[in-house]
Amino acid sequence: QVQLVESGGGLVQAGGSLRLSCAASGIRFGINAMGWYRQAPGKQRELVARIFSGGSTNYADSVKGRFTVSRDIAKNTVYLQMNSLKPEDTAIYYCNVFTSLTDYWGQGTQVTVSS
Repeated sequence: QVQLVESGGGLVQAGGSLRLSCAASGIRFGINAMGWYRQAPGKQRELVARIFSGGSTNYADSVKGRFTVSRDIAKNTVYLQMNSLKPEDTAIYYCNVFTSLTDYWGQGTQVTVSS
């Protein structure tokens, strides 16, 4: 079955860095994009960053210049390097894999940024 295994969340002080990883397995259909969404308490889930099969990327305006999304195609793994973290980045971060058939979601990993 499909598995998305996330790691790398945690507690960090403002200005610090974290790196999230998401390893996907069991996906039989072509992957169009891999990326990250987040959901803060009381807010809707929002796109943070994603990388398409051709290598292009897009980012939420709030993270541009601070976050970098990348992938290892051979490992079916997507990464999110988060630098200069701010308290407003605090949320549960979800890995997303968008295929030709459907979306798959990870279980979520908590990122907490203290001021």
